[in-house]
Amino acid sequence: MKLPKLTTNVLPPPPPFRKLVGPSFIILGLGLGSGELILWPYLTSNFGMGIIWGAVIGITFQFFMNMEIERYTLINGESIFVGFARKYKWLPAWFLISTFFPWVWPGIISASAASFGHVFGIFDTHYLAIALLVLIGTILTLGPVLYKTQETLQKWFIYLGAPFILGLAIILAKPTDWSALAQGIIGRGAGYWFLPVGIPLASFLAALAYSGAGGNLNLAQSYYIREKGYGMGKFMGKITSVLTGKKEPVRITGTTFEPTPENIATFNRWWRLINWEHALVFLITGMITILFIALLAYATTFGLEGTNQGINFVILEAQVIGSRLAPIIGTAFLCVVGLMLFATHLSVLDATSRILAENSLLLFNHHPDKIRSLFYVYLWLQIFSGIGIFLFGIKEPLALLTISAVLNAVAMFVHLTLTLWLNTTSLPVALRPHLLRRAMMVFGIMLFGGFSLFTLFQSL
Repeated sequence: MKLPKLTTNVLPPPPPFRKLVGPSFIILGLGLGSGELILWPYLTSNFGMGIIWGAVIGITFQFFMNMEIERYTLINGESIFVGFARKYKWLPAWFLISTFFPWVWPGIISASAASFGHVFGIFDTHYLAIALLVLIGTILTLGPVLYKTQETLQKWFIYLGAPFILGLAIILAKPTDWSALAQGIIGRGAGYWFLPVGIPLASFLAALAYSGAGGNLNLAQSYYIREKGYGMGKFMGKITSVLTGKKEPVRITGTTFEPTPENIATFNRWWRLINWEHALVFLITGMITILFIALLAYATTFGLEGTNQGINFVILEAQVIGSRLAPIIGTAFLCVVGLMLFATHLSVLDATSRILAENSLLLFNHHPDKIRSLFYVYLWLQIFSGIGIFLFGIKEPLALLTISAVLNAVAMFVHLTLTLWLNTTSLPVALRPHLLRRAMMVFGIMLFGGFSLFTLFQSL
């Protein structure tokens, strides 16, 4: 698709901080259901708190990565995928492949169904997972404005679920558990430093990639700040429901501003505010949540038999919580976990469908008005593909999550490289990332590239 040049407009001033809060809740919710609730707790329940340093490094790095993704859209209004396509017209084909195949594995909703299934006595939970997939499709199809629907759901699930789980960790953790957490942050475990003997490196890579959103989903932050109206995103339209939403004109190519002293000063105010928004909601809240959920898993299940069998450690957690406090608290824990996983999979399907729809437009030269219909085509294609995977007999949540996460680590290596290249070559010099942020991006490229190559070599 031949993309027109960016038009120019005036960079609008930023609104009050409270009106900027929102996009980071979605990206945080994308991480809560995979790394935070499943993968890191699984590792700490089996190998202790000495590996939790990886979560701290992972989410800290993702903060810088997400901000570089936001930088491009803040300045140009359009999504970062359009920026990539401006650099090389065939890149949308890569994003179609690297989004669909890693995320088609329905591990998150499978874990949600397993949690609900234990509560309601349903043992063959893949049919329940199929029903939940259809429910997600219905919610996203009927929500009038997709971004607003998603932001509202994620805010409420985080407001209600995270404090409940954090409170359990505070109540149940013993002083020795807190000591193990403190030592684990610097990489010291029980008899090892950083990585214990026997830890599956694929699982560690998966958890590292999911210390936040993971894979191409981090790039979806570009959509969410655009639809929130950050910077030049104010001049772009929103995706609305084909059934209940009022159709809005949607552009995929953006508008930018001249790097005058006045505009640069306004950009700096925007940059300062959105860094604070992302730091408070994503980095600080996300890090506390990861650490406390992992601590809860360690305090309740470490040393017990059966924690290495899929997501059985979550069921064991609920049983221990119920025995130490009250059975209804254990049941409530499973319900909260199930709801948070459900919300995460909803956000995953929203983000991947956006990515697939826009990259299809870019690759096949469709008219931008088709983005709504393409969104729903890809949404239901992924849902039916997930149903097919369940019916084919692949049902274990942890295995599905690990497959997805290893593939996503490779995708992260590629998009990190592309984002750094884009921001350091296409943006005005005064608006490009400074040395620290470039160094963090290079660190991420080396981290995910090295782990991906090592895991591939080990598998072969």
